[in-house]
Formats: sequence, C-alpha cells, structure tokens
Amino acid sequence: MAGTAGTPGTPRVLRAMNDRAALDLLLEHGQLSRTRIGKLTGLSKPTASQLLARLEAAGLVLATGTTEGRPGPNAQLYEVNPAAGYAAGLDVTPQRILAAIADITGRTVGRHELPTPGRRTGTPVVQQVTDALDGAVKAAGLARDDIHRLVIGTPGAFDPTTGRLRYASHLPGWHSPTLLDELAAALPMPFEYENDVNLVALAEQRLGAARGHGDFVLLWNQEGLGAALVLGGRLHRGWTGGAGEVGFLPVPGTPLVRQVTKANSGGYQELAGSQAVPRLARELGIEDIPAGPYAEAAAHLVVRAAETDDAPHRRLLRAYATRLATGLASLVSVLDPELVVLSGASLTSGGEALRALVQAELEELAASRPRLVVGDVREHPVLRGALESALATTRDEVFDTSR
Repeated sequence: MAGTAGTPGTPRVLRAMNDRAALDLLLEHGQLSRTRIGKLTGLSKPTASQLLARLEAAGLVLATGTTEGRPGPNAQLYEVNPAAGYAAGLDVTPQRILAAIADITGRTVGRHELPTPGRRTGTPVVQQVTDALDGAVKAAGLARDDIHRLVIGTPGAFDPTTGRLRYASHLPGWHSPTLLDELAAALPMPFEYENDVNLVALAEQRLGAARGHGDFVLLWNQEGLGAALVLGGRLHRGWTGGAGEVGFLPVPGTPLVRQVTKANSGGYQELAGSQAVPRLARELGIEDIPAGPYAEAAAHLVVRAAETDDAPHRRLLRAYATRLATGLASLVSVLDPELVVLSGASLTSGGEALRALVQAELEELAASRPRLVVGDVREHPVLRGALESALATTRDEVFDTSR
C-alpha cells in the first residue's frame, strides 16, 4: 500500500533526504560539481542534476563558477548559498556580552562586544542582550528578522523547574525567575540557553579536538573551573543543569568548603582554579607575578613555566598538574571517558608540557586511562559553540525541503 505524501519512503521524503545529504556535503567540502556530488551521494547524473536545480530554485545553493585546468569541458560548480539563513550566538560574562552572527555555512559575518561593568550597570539584562545582538546584526549588515535562531551561553545553568539561573552568583541581574519569559517577549527569534562550558565542548566536538568522539570530558579553567560531560554523543546536563560544576567538588589538599553556592567556590576551584596559580607561584619563590585579573596572570605564569627550565618554574608546572589531576581523577573514576579535553587559557597556555604532566599524574591517580588532549578551539570558544548550536537547528529548519 502506497504511503501518503510526507511519510518515510515516499518520493518527497526520499528527495528531501538526498537534498540534505547534498547540502551537508557542500558544507563539508565547499564547491562541488554535479558529477562529484553524484559520486559522493551515489545518485545518477540525471538525479543529481534535478537535485541541484531544485536546490538552486529554492535559494539553497548557488552556481559559483566552473572547474579549470582539467581535461575535458569545464564543469559547473555549486556551493551552499550563505544567505540562506543566519544564526546568532552570545557569550555572557560579568564583564561583557560578546555577540556574533554566522551565515548558514558557519562563517562569522558580524560581531559586537558590549561592556557590562558588573553591579555598577543600571541597564536591565534584557536590554543588554538586545543591545549586544543588535550591534552584531548591524555589523553584519542585516536586520533582526534575518536571524533564525539565537543561543545564549552563560556561566551556571538555568534550572528547568524554576527558570532561575543557578551556580552563577557572580553574574548580576541574571537571576530573576521571569528573565527567560522577558527575553522571549523581547526577542523576535527563537532562542535557547546553554552553560558556557557545555558550549565549548560542543565547539570541540564539531570543530576541534573531540571530533569523532562520543564520550569525553572537557575540563575548562579560565575565570572559573568547570567541566562538560558528553556521554553517548550527547551533553549530560543533570537534573538541575548543574552537571559539570566541578569547581564545587571536595578534593584532598584544601579545607572543606561548606555552603559552596554562597561561597561561590569549592575545593577543586580553590586547589586548581586560575586564582590558585599565582598563590602557588609565590609559595615556590617565583617573582615577577603579573598584576591584573587572575585568569590572565595564571595563563601568563603557566606559559612561562612551560617554556622556562629553571627549578621554580618546573616545580610550578608539576604542582599545578598534580592539582588538576586530583580533581580529574574523580571524574574519570565515575565516568570512564574515552577522552579528556583541556580547555581555557589556564590550561591551553601550558601546551604539550602541561598536558603530558597531567596525563602522567592521572595515570597514577585513576584506574582508567583516558587520552588527554589540548583543545583546538582557542578564539572565543564559548561564542563559537553558541553559533554551532544555533546553526545546527537553523540548518535543520532551512534545509528541510520535504515541506
């Protein structure tokens, strides 16, 4: 019995599946000819031609030029139409909101940074968000209505039962239980929210060191210490969104911190967070410790320790690696991941020297032995993850030719 239009196996659905396969190939490879698309998809030349004509008529692909320098006639090349859809991402910290717009191919076409000077600002959060977004939209030469979807990355997590931001008391103005409703009323496009470290993990899974891995832990150390857990290919967020808030983890080597949410810290944060690195350097007799924000000071010290061969700096890098491995051992023992990605400036600045020391320490502290790698996505990884998340849904909507 023949199915109705739109059911699996019908010509419409099969065409849509072929269309999506071709579009994904064009995203992956860039410009392709009809013949190449046919070979990669297994479609006949006539079917590939019909597919490309259909996608071109729908405004999803563009004919961009021809092949040159090969035997035989030149072949027409096609690429995804960058203007077929746009997505937006926001990276929120207490100091600023960084907004960006990407076209459907993933290329960033507009960016704007809005300073948000902590508790001194009198601007409501909703206006901060819309101002940052509007700045990026303007920089891209677009209008708000051109944006299909927005993903907002913040520290902590919005509790799905209360709608209130948790685990991020240092982010003033973001804790109203009505904030998400207010944002939904103010924004003309659908939006989602995600923990900032989870977005870094998404960026590494799509573009970086975790590509092809379905089970991994990402350890982030910059302004705060946190982790993202990817299990079975999916982010594990936990019941309240707090999975991965490892800065609160009690660990040996520090006093037991009670009422951690009020203290906005915990044992692992005190032991191995960025603020611990300058303290550790002083204890080891290292002078010339940079002033300024502790995350920047920590990154500077770790770089210097990885590149300097004197005894105090060698001791600093080894001690820091031991502290990092102490907390990682708990995660590894519970989760048994295939891979651990080290990310955030206080980790990536140590490069291979720090990675190797943490790997060696972890092999002595944990029974399972995951491979440790340094993250590849270094430029605004939270923002990149937000854009990748928004683009995934945007592509699903824009590339759906079955409707």
